[in-house]
Amino acid sequence: MASIGKIARRTFLIGTAAIAGGVAFGVYQVRKDAPNPLVAGDGEATLNPYILLNAEGITIIAPRAEMGQGVHTTLAALVAEEMDVAWEDITVLHGPPAQAYYNQALLGLALPFRHYADSDFQHNLRKNVGMVGKLLNLQVTGGSTSTKDAYERMRHAGASAREALKLAAAAQLDIDARDLRTENSAVIAPDGSRFHYTALAEAVRDVSPPDVALRAKSEWKYLGKSMPRTDMVGKSTGTAPYAADTKLDGMKFATVRMNPRRSGMLSYDDSFAKTMDGVEAIIDLGDGIGVVANNTWLAIQAANAVDIEWEASSYPATTEELLDATRAAFDLDPNSTIRDDGDVSAAVEGTEITAEYTVPYLAHSTMEPMNATAIYRGDSLEVWSGNQAPIIVRDKCAEACGLTAEQVTVHTTLLGGGFGRRGEYDFSVHATKIAQAFPDTPIRMTWSREEDMQHDFYRPAALAQFRGVVADGKAQLVDGKIAAQSVTHTSSMRLVGQVPPGPDRGHVEGAADQPYAIPNFRITGHLADLSVPLGFWRSVGNSHNGFFFDTFIDEMAHAAGADPLQFRLDMAMAEHAPSAGVIAAVGEMANWGSETPDNIGRGIGFTYSFGTPVAEVVEVEDTGSGIKINKCWIACDMGTALDPSIVEAQMTSGAIYGFSAAMQGEITFFDGEAEQFNFYDYDAMRMHNVPEFEVRILETNNHMGGAGEPGTPPSMPALGNALFDLTGTRARELPLIKTFDLIL
Repeated sequence: MASIGKIARRTFLIGTAAIAGGVAFGVYQVRKDAPNPLVAGDGEATLNPYILLNAEGITIIAPRAEMGQGVHTTLAALVAEEMDVAWEDITVLHGPPAQAYYNQALLGLALPFRHYADSDFQHNLRKNVGMVGKLLNLQVTGGSTSTKDAYERMRHAGASAREALKLAAAAQLDIDARDLRTENSAVIAPDGSRFHYTALAEAVRDVSPPDVALRAKSEWKYLGKSMPRTDMVGKSTGTAPYAADTKLDGMKFATVRMNPRRSGMLSYDDSFAKTMDGVEAIIDLGDGIGVVANNTWLAIQAANAVDIEWEASSYPATTEELLDATRAAFDLDPNSTIRDDGDVSAAVEGTEITAEYTVPYLAHSTMEPMNATAIYRGDSLEVWSGNQAPIIVRDKCAEACGLTAEQVTVHTTLLGGGFGRRGEYDFSVHATKIAQAFPDTPIRMTWSREEDMQHDFYRPAALAQFRGVVADGKAQLVDGKIAAQSVTHTSSMRLVGQVPPGPDRGHVEGAADQPYAIPNFRITGHLADLSVPLGFWRSVGNSHNGFFFDTFIDEMAHAAGADPLQFRLDMAMAEHAPSAGVIAAVGEMANWGSETPDNIGRGIGFTYSFGTPVAEVVEVEDTGSGIKINKCWIACDMGTALDPSIVEAQMTSGAIYGFSAAMQGEITFFDGEAEQFNFYDYDAMRMHNVPEFEVRILETNNHMGGAGEPGTPPSMPALGNALFDLTGTRARELPLIKTFDLIL
């Protein structure tokens, strides 16, 4: 919310809820530099950006977007654990655009250390570097950082709130606060009388919240347990408000049709479309058109009826040309050599193997297509948008309509899937530009699925060349080269206008940072100079590098005559115990090494990403009428699992996302345009071919890892390795449907 300082004194509006008579608490480590965006009216107190009390219960302001991953439940539990809030009293709302909600954990991921080997000093250095995110207003949901970022901050908010409430009650009772206790949203006096937290809002207004120690893990009541999801009832009953559900009086409906070659527009003829009954306007957006009508379907039909001449693309026109240009990057000096152990150029005795791998461009394909609602009032703008970066959305929308950031209010709704796609601002800016042509009129702008698919910011196509040497059953040398466009460079230029300095670590993550003891081990990253629009796709570089690297490890294991699981385990045991732990655990879960019928194949995949090692075993079956995935076993170790059911759900969904991409996901280009349009030609797994899952969560990691993305990278090589075990054919190219007869 950009204009919070101007909000009516008795109302604080956020999202679609009005909270009256609020009081906020907590100790925020850097609040002097990051102002509290909440402004108190008469009878209100706002001591912190995270917690509000009102007559209806306790409202927790979440700094991260809820897009199905359960983060609002976990963030609420962090506060409730320390504050002694009854779970049924909790309401969770998205935070407004504000520096106070910056993501401290995100920037630390870019440091070039091997994450798995982080010492306490290096871990703290990442946290300190992450403080720069405050200066950058980095309010972003991504990188599997939400719980890591909030783990201490929101617990401190709850703990200091609890003690502030006790001080307020003690002043009323004229007793020592140490004689009071808290339980189930109430302060309890020695005589058993109870003061519900909401009844203390006025009294606590002038209390300075103390900084108190956090509770030991052994005292946790909510954390570490599977809690009821705070968003489940709304989503199960259809009452949860997504951006596409926004309804305002006098609303008009719009869509856009933009250049599928991602450049400009030469001319257009809208003479027929303008005659369609219910079409109100066709707006020139420069690189496309916006259409306003009395319903969304009509707007889409009218947009398709406009005859448009597009500019050519700035990148090669076909998939083959794009891959050739990417392969040419191997001839360039590397942008990065993040991993360079031993000497890969030295003569090493043993069996040498080589391999080249290829993966395609991929779309995010969220279930809720891109959409946003906007009202432009001349001197202000209000936007409803399911987004992962509220400050970026606010600032880009302000720029688009010539306003200041302070004149723009952004309401972040629930997201119908994100996977990184809703970290972008384009769809919110489209709604803004169309609304500017209809002042004082709410405009709900919705893309068609075809527009969504053709105007994604894709996961890049990538290639890898590997050379390895095995001897005495062990890996002696790995020399890998990875070529692709840079997601980091492309996205950073678009989102913040500059490229981060230094080597692009994200380009080689999932390969250079794997916890294996290999004497001679080098990974180089080579950047392809192409302008295909890229974005952060679930697990980013790990998604393709995990496939490249782990598939090659599997090839090395077979070349060495070693058991594939034991081959990985031996290397991990010498380098990183938690990684070895998940490999051993998944083998135990799957009864690895047991005899299986001839029509059954099994493969293991392992990737360390976002601070979490994950091992997966996939079982496939040749049914005689196609190959199906029977089962997937997953073992992960994120250090501290704050909600096991959510961790399990994220590991499972991450694997399904990876399987979908590995089996059939592919964006191809012809004449500069993406050739895929909808789910009929860019599909996901369906209920009939999703395997049975079993997940085991370990907690031995020294530092907390992420949960939302690490389940995706190992799923792809695990499936490919299982297919090799079944068929004897090695999967070196995705999607797998090109090589194998899979049941889709």
